[in-house]
Amino acid sequence: MSTPTPQAARPVTVAAIQMVSGPRLEENLERAGHWIGEAARQGARLVSLPEYFCLMGHKDTDKLPYAERPGDVDAPIQGALRRAARAHGVWILGGTLPMAIDGASVPAERVRNTTCVFAPDGTMAARYDKLHLFCYDNGRERYDEGRVLQAGEAPVSFDAPIADGPTLRVGLSICYDLRFPELFRAMSFGGPRPLDLISVPAAFTYTTGQAHWELLLRARAVENQAYVIAAAQGGTHENGRRTWGHSLIVDPWGEVLACLPEGEGLAIARLDPARIAQVREQLPALQHRRL
Repeated sequence: MSTPTPQAARPVTVAAIQMVSGPRLEENLERAGHWIGEAARQGARLVSLPEYFCLMGHKDTDKLPYAERPGDVDAPIQGALRRAARAHGVWILGGTLPMAIDGASVPAERVRNTTCVFAPDGTMAARYDKLHLFCYDNGRERYDEGRVLQAGEAPVSFDAPIADGPTLRVGLSICYDLRFPELFRAMSFGGPRPLDLISVPAAFTYTTGQAHWELLLRARAVENQAYVIAAAQGGTHENGRRTWGHSLIVDPWGEVLACLPEGEGLAIARLDPARIAQVREQLPALQHRRL
């Protein structure tokens, strides 16, 4: 199988926003808006927010009243993302928000955990519902997303044309999806060409993040010979939960280009299409795939 490479184009600056979101929607949206603006001021053309940037409640069910209907770009969360994309002329990978299940009443007992992508003109360019639902119990910490979430149904990738820059093939994932490499293979080999950029907004627990976060992100970058942008929650939240943080941008060789260990801020780096082409030419592993 031949592996097309991105067209020759200048590098593009991308930014991962790290947050320590709390239970008040308006405060979280204000902080997200601040960091989107700051990323744009630093030259970012594509900006990613973390999982649950809009709300980290005291309990899992706190998100249910904030569920928005698909495509309602005038709803509080989707509307804020749309306006920010237009105001700053950037691509926004909108972390995640609680999305109502098609046909269900609002509020409901279960929702989807959804990434909405907005183009620089404010149009919604893609939507992805988290496929894999986190479940963990070490006797001290217990999580079971399936109690309030319904899993998504399909991988999603899309093209993001950057003005005066490359057209990036972007693959969407969310947090726990990171542990399932077949998802990223499906996106690279099920689309018109392999991925250039993998997005992994997350709220990794401190325990699992300390053990596996960087390891898994670098592995996905190396396996797919693509950049990875991973915007994370990073700190101790009002609900007492501690998230790992360490928002990362990783290059196709697995090199960490930017990392923010903890607290609010930006991990920002340059994504170079020539670097993708170089790695794939020197080590044509994607062409050697047999299964």
